[in-house]
Parts: sequence; structure tokens; C-alpha cells
Amino acid sequence: METLNAAELLAALGHETRLAIFRLLVEAGPEGLYASAIGERLALAPATLSFHLAHLSRVGLIVGERESRFIHYSARFDTMDQLIAFLTSNCCQGAACLPQTACCDTTAKRRAANDSSAT
Repeated sequence: METLNAAELLAALGHETRLAIFRLLVEAGPEGLYASAIGERLALAPATLSFHLAHLSRVGLIVGERESRFIHYSARFDTMDQLIAFLTSNCCQGAACLPQTACCDTTAKRRAANDSSAT
């Protein structure tokens, strides 16, 4: 990933509403959510939601697929993975210094961490 691309992604996530949308879609997993569900959960007006979804789509953090009259959005996990890898590349000269990231480096570990924090 190029520095300019990473900066664009981080700038898009630097807005409170876009970050909330992205986190909601990450939590939803590959199945994603319909735009109406995103708007309802975050209490966003349709025009505001549309503006932010378009921005996240334009930079490649989410993807929308039309299904009849509705648009279904999901996070681009490949893009998120590339951004995280860019940010942590050569961190601390290869030493294990990110305990929260290390506990979440696999789907199984993420699920286990979420299950233990929920109880």
C-alpha cells in the first residue's frame, strides 16, 4: 500500500460518522447490512447516510451491491487488512509489541476475545 492511499483511507475514517458506519459494517461481517438498517442503527438522515456511504465506497473501504430497490453494503476486509498491515509494518523492529492486535490476528481469536468480553 502506498502512503498516499493509506492517508486517503485514514482521512475517510477520520470523520466520526464514517468511522461509525465502517465499524458497524465490520461488526456485521461479510454479510453486511442494507443502507436502511445502517441509517436506523446510527440514526442518520438518508441524505447524510448516502453522502458518507459514497465517500467510504469511493476510497474502497466498503462496497455496495444493488439488490432490487435496495443497496446492500459490506466492509472491504481486504482493504482494511492492507491498511492495518501498512500501519504495523516493521513495528518495533519485529518485536511483539501490539498485544491487542495479536489477540485478534485470526477469526477464531477475534471471536474468542469477543465471547470472553461479552460475559
